[in-house]
Amino acid sequence: MKSSAKNIRLTSVDDLFSTEESRADEQREKVQEIPLSELYPFPNHPFKVVDDERMLDTADSIREHGVLVPAIARPRADGGYELIAGHRRKRGCELAGLDTMPVIVRNLDDDASTIIMVDSNIQRESLLPSERAFAYKMKLEALNHQGKRAGLSSSQLGTKLMRTDEILAEQSGTSRNQVQRYIRLTELVPNLLDMVDAKKIAFNPAVELSYLKPEEQTALMEAMDSEQATPSLSQAQRLKRFSQEGMLSPDMMRAILSEEKKADLDRVTLTGDTLRKYFPKSYTPRQMEQTILKLLEGWHRRRQQSQER
Repeated sequence: MKSSAKNIRLTSVDDLFSTEESRADEQREKVQEIPLSELYPFPNHPFKVVDDERMLDTADSIREHGVLVPAIARPRADGGYELIAGHRRKRGCELAGLDTMPVIVRNLDDDASTIIMVDSNIQRESLLPSERAFAYKMKLEALNHQGKRAGLSSSQLGTKLMRTDEILAEQSGTSRNQVQRYIRLTELVPNLLDMVDAKKIAFNPAVELSYLKPEEQTALMEAMDSEQATPSLSQAQRLKRFSQEGMLSPDMMRAILSEEKKADLDRVTLTGDTLRKYFPKSYTPRQMEQTILKLLEGWHRRRQQSQER
């Protein structure tokens, strides 16, 4: 019989004398100082990193106290590390003049990385509708992938377990319907979505407009520019219905947008130039407002008295 000695693995001296505690310590996550140049953004990261006042405050805090919460990253196939959580902190470090930042490195797959990336940002109060929309979409897709890898069919997900959108809603502190409505915004063409972020189009009408075909949305942008108007909720619902019926044309868009909205019919606007001629030049806008209210109260009281006679 041939000797199998060559297959025997000899225990190293380090292994012989290492303690269980030291071996466990090697498995623990460690905070590493990693050069900023080796940290790359997460692909399709939906959260904007802008040099606004809040970012300048973050840079000042980092300059004074350092980075209090380490970022999370994973090894990158092409070298360096892919940031999962900490994009704003990285930018704050750059503005503060630092070369490195503290990072916890984890070996994570795409779905686990996406979920952590979304969860670390989704609770911010200042999120734009587009940021929340794409974050919900990315996390929902990651949850669905995880369910498929676990061997769960869509019917099992719907009966034996909570639906993935219900899980996402519960974790986000909102309703399943609201999650789906936000995800609908990702169907808007970029220019329309920018208008939602800028609050030029309200959320509810925007959800309805997301059902329009991309070319119809582009035509609607031109119609809005032509009419200098944005659709109300009822107008957006009609635009959606005509689109689904195959009857939506640029002319119909302009006709709908040119209608007077109920809010416009109920609004009374008096400009300062109109009112100024009735008041002394020394009156401030606040004094003008108080005088108008007093006169209206007197007029209303006299009117009631005349009706009671």
